[in-house]
Amino acid sequence: MNASTTLENSQMPTSIPRFDLYTGDCRQILTNIEDESIHMVLTDPPYFLDGLDNRWKKGHAIPRNSGTVGGLPVGMKFDPEQGRKLQEFLTPVCENLLRVLVPGGFMLMFSSPRLYHRMALSAEETGFEIRDQYVWRFTKSAQFKAFSMDHFVAQNSELSANEQDSMLQNLAGRKTPQLRPQFESILCAQKPRHGTFVDNWSKYRTGLIDPRQSLDGNSPSTVMHVEKSEKQSFNKHLTPKPVQLCEHLIRLFTMKGQIVLDPFVGSGTTCIAAYAAERACLGIDINDEYVQIAKRRLAELDRKIVID
Repeated sequence: MNASTTLENSQMPTSIPRFDLYTGDCRQILTNIEDESIHMVLTDPPYFLDGLDNRWKKGHAIPRNSGTVGGLPVGMKFDPEQGRKLQEFLTPVCENLLRVLVPGGFMLMFSSPRLYHRMALSAEETGFEIRDQYVWRFTKSAQFKAFSMDHFVAQNSELSANEQDSMLQNLAGRKTPQLRPQFESILCAQKPRHGTFVDNWSKYRTGLIDPRQSLDGNSPSTVMHVEKSEKQSFNKHLTPKPVQLCEHLIRLFTMKGQIVLDPFVGSGTTCIAAYAAERACLGIDINDEYVQIAKRRLAELDRKIVID
């Protein structure tokens, strides 16, 4: 697999960017990508909180052996092993992402707030520099996930009716500790530069941001307010990200014609955003159904797009 391009070509905008989409485990496919051939990584790894597989195999829930109790509502599920397994899974992925990025190239990963530190540790332990934490803020469609204790008290056969009433009064409507979510974290990590910022930019055209890029007319901020977008009817992906947000990030960290990699491409939002920004994109996903959705989304944008 050759995802590389010469520096001269990488600086030139292309009217029809190239897109390569692969079905398979990124841990294997990444090993075929050449060293220092990618300018940016933008991805949303599976972090298995609600209905995602702990075995990194499917985009829907399957039976699993873990500390999470099956059959409980979302707000009641908590598996402390989940974060450790995620870090263990991501570490070899980050090793390969570090290898394929050009010096100074950025890796941006969406994350659940409570698993952000695991992603950051995976990146840092493999050689990335942790540059920042961004916040994707949204207010619409944010459900309050906290779960009431009333049902569990009522089902406790060891308590008499009076004891149940007393317990409910003591609880006073308290719920599990989940507030209404209105943001996701984004890890910003960078492959170490060669020399100074200017030295690295002169050689690789990476390592710096474009401050002209803005979501709201102001200077780019670490808090990015973009509402969740509605999915197309055929898009079955569980957690698609807004194209507007991904395009903003791509424009902020890359130049026209450069190559963006998404090792967990899902239904192809990173590719759609790269197309809008006139960047090439290489996407990988273990779920072929998602890869086919990504190809369909790209084809609906432009029938002339080259997709391998």
